[in-house]
Amino acid sequence: MSSRKQTLDAASARLAATNVPDAQLDAQWLLSHVLGISRLLLLADLHAPLSPEDESRYDALLSRRAAGEPLQYILGEASFMGHTFRVDSRVLIPRSDTETLCVAALARLNPGMRALDIGTGSGALAISMALACNEAHITAVDISADALVVAQANATELGASVTWLESDLFAALSGQRFHMIVSNPPYIPTGDLATLQAEVRREPQTALDGGSDGLSFYRRILAKLPDHLEPGGFLALEVGDGQSQPVASLLQGHFDAIQILRDLQGLDRTVIGDRYAG
Repeated sequence: MSSRKQTLDAASARLAATNVPDAQLDAQWLLSHVLGISRLLLLADLHAPLSPEDESRYDALLSRRAAGEPLQYILGEASFMGHTFRVDSRVLIPRSDTETLCVAALARLNPGMRALDIGTGSGALAISMALACNEAHITAVDISADALVVAQANATELGASVTWLESDLFAALSGQRFHMIVSNPPYIPTGDLATLQAEVRREPQTALDGGSDGLSFYRRILAKLPDHLEPGGFLALEVGDGQSQPVASLLQGHFDAIQILRDLQGLDRTVIGDRYAG
C-alpha cells in the first residue's frame, strides 16, 4: 500500500500534467474528502497508508478533476462568508470575490428592510444576508428552477428564512418594491465564453453569458428600478474585469452616490448605487 505522501505526490503530478490550477492543493482536498478528515489532519500524518478501497475512490475523483470538473462540484460544497453551501452543476460556484458585494450589502442591511437578490444560484448571497440579519425580509429570484432547488436545500440546512421565486429578473415581482437590490448577474461577453477555463465552462452558461458586451443584465436591471427600488434605496452589483466604469456610468444620475469597491485581489469587483433618486 502507498503512503498518503506517495499518493499525493503522484496525484499532484497527474493534475499538473492536465493544467489543473493549484494541482497540489486540489489533490489534498480530494484525498481529505475520500478519507473524511480535515486537510490539516491529512497533512499531519503523511506516512499513513491508504487502503485499496480509498485508493480506488481517490483515483475516480482525480479522473473527474483531471477532466476539468470543478473541485467544488466534486466535493459537493463551497465556502462563502463562513458558511458551507451545497453546490453541483445546476448552480454557479460561490466565490470569495462575491463576498465583497455581500459585505457591502450587510453594512446597510437593517431589520425590517426588504432586500432582493437577483440571480441567486446556490442562494449563497441571499442566505448569508438572511443569517446575518434575520429580521430583514429577503427575497431571492432565479430563472432556473433547478438552481432554486439547490438554494432552498441550502436555506433549509443552514436555517435561513428566504422567499424564493422562479423569475426572469423582476418578471414575477409585479408590484413589489425593495429597500435594497443586490445581484451577481451574468457578465461574461458572449464571445469570451469559449475562452474561459475548462472548469468554468462546466458551470451553467445562463449564469455566465452577459450578452454581446457583458452588460445586458445591468441595463435590464436598471430599466426596472423605478418599479422595484424604493426612493433612497441601495443597489449593489458585482462586475467583471474592465466593467466597473461602464456599469457606474449606467447608474450615473440615478443615485446620490456611486462607489466602486475592490475585492481581495485589488480588482474592481462591486459597483454600488446609494440613495436611489429615480
